This record gives sequence, C-alpha cells and structure tokens, in this order.
Amino acid sequence: MKLDPDVIGLLDMIKRAGRPALDSLPPPEARVAFAAGRPVLQPDPAEVASVRDFTIPGDIPVRFYRAIGTDTDAKLPCVVYYHGGGWVLGDLDSHDVLCRRIANDAGCAVLSVHYRLAPEHKFPAAYDDAVAAMTFAFEHPDRLSIDPTKIAVAGDSAGGNLAAAAALTARDMGLTLTNQVLIYPVTDLGMGTGSYHRVTDGFPLVARTMEWFIDHYLRSESDKYNWRASPLRAATLAGTAPAVVVIAAHDPLCDEGLAYAKRLEAEGVLVDSLYFSGQLHGFISMGKLLRASDTAIRTIANSLRQSWS
Repeated sequence: MKLDPDVIGLLDMIKRAGRPALDSLPPPEARVAFAAGRPVLQPDPAEVASVRDFTIPGDIPVRFYRAIGTDTDAKLPCVVYYHGGGWVLGDLDSHDVLCRRIANDAGCAVLSVHYRLAPEHKFPAAYDDAVAAMTFAFEHPDRLSIDPTKIAVAGDSAGGNLAAAAALTARDMGLTLTNQVLIYPVTDLGMGTGSYHRVTDGFPLVARTMEWFIDHYLRSESDKYNWRASPLRAATLAGTAPAVVVIAAHDPLCDEGLAYAKRLEAEGVLVDSLYFSGQLHGFISMGKLLRASDTAIRTIANSLRQSWS
C-alpha cells in the first residue's frame, strides 16, 4: 500500500530530526518528548464558545468545551473524549486542538478526560477513570448543560481502547450512548495480528513501542485477557452503541481495529468504518502536516451530527 505524500514528508522530517524513539526513554522523558512534537504537528487551536478545566469525583481532571456559536444554556449533545498516548503519555493539552475541532464541527460539547497514567497507575486505573467520567456526564447533565439522551464516547489509540471498554460498560450499566468513536483503537493487547509485522522500522509507532506501552500499563500477563484491557476479548459486543471506527493502513493497530469493526457488525452493531490506506498511526492529531486529519475529523463530526438529528 502506498503512503500519502504528506506522510512521506512527515517521516522524512522525523528521520532528519534524529530524535530518540519514545520506547528508548523513561516515561517522564517520553512525556516531555511527546509534548514537544505538538507545535510542529498540530494547527493552532480553534476558538470555541467556552472552555474550562475542573475535576470530577475521583479527582479526575477534565476540560469541558462548548461549540462556537452555541448558547450558554443550550442543552448540547456531548462527547466524552479519552486522549491517546499508550496509557503512559498525553494529557488535556495534547488533544486540546482535536477536542476543539470536534466540538465546533459536530456542534456539541466535549468532556475531555485526563485519566490516570501508567506506570504510576496501572490497569485498571485508566479504565476506572474512563467509566467514572462517562457516568459523570450521564448523572450531571444540568451542571454541564448537555442533553443526557445524546452522549457519545470517543478516543484515539489508547483512548480508543478506553472508549470501546466504556461503551461495553455503558451497555452493562443500562446507559444509552448514541455513539462510540474509535480512532485507530487498541482492541487486543495480545499483539497477535499481522499488521504488527507489516508496520516496522521507520514509523513512530511499531511493535516494540506497543510492547513498551503495554509493559508499563499492565500489572501482569493475565491482564491482556481481561476485556476491560482488550475489548476484542469481550464475550459479546452486541448491544453496544453504533460505532465509527477509524483505521490507518500503516499502523500496527490496523488489523485489530478492522477485527473490532467486523465483529461489531457481525454482532448487530451499526458500524461506519473509515479506512485510510495512505495514513499512519496518530494522523488525526497531525493536522498541520497531514491533510487527511481534516477529512477524518469532518467525517466523524458529520456522523455524530446525523446520529443526533
């Protein structure tokens, strides 16, 4: 499969920069390196109607956005968003640009969640925080001025993993989500799919990077088989929210994302799969250099708008 010319330019830039791979660094240094790439990769943040930071029960930091042009008291649909970063990296700032775009393009509110990170807080801490934030949105619609009948979960990479697990938990709790938006999600920590062997050196995320993330995140080998860590291993996916699954071909997570989308569909869940044959992992947060980012965000936003109309 051919690479998008934008991606070829990005990979050349990364090679010339000569920065150490994230998996060669201890987590505190990797977090600094991850943050340092944002000004190069991300466009300027869009203006929104309002944005505020606060904490929810469990001492979980969140950032709450409302779409540009919306009234303060309007009961907006809401997306609970979980950032990517392998459960080790990322924060409210790393996905600020993306959350602003989702809010504006979908005409909604976004509750961005900074769940506890590994290795300081191992599985299931991130999952627990993800569920707590989703539950908070359902239980406090008046405080947020949102419509409790129009709540979705979304996330990219490790955040997509948390969104998938949260969607399964919402089903089991009797909470009705309108959507689950899974952007190149981690769905099986067993790392047994073919794309781990196809996508090797030369890309920011490869198998050894995922091993580094997983080793920091999990308590033991047995956690890989827990559906809260590996949603693809859940007994059934039936009854979960309609899904949008974004997949990049040049991504070690490609095949498990495809497998999750196919299994959702096979078990009766409505699925829109967005397959980007020329893209790499993380592209949606690289809109300053990769034009496909804009296409993906607009398509996701349109799908959300349609489900809420």
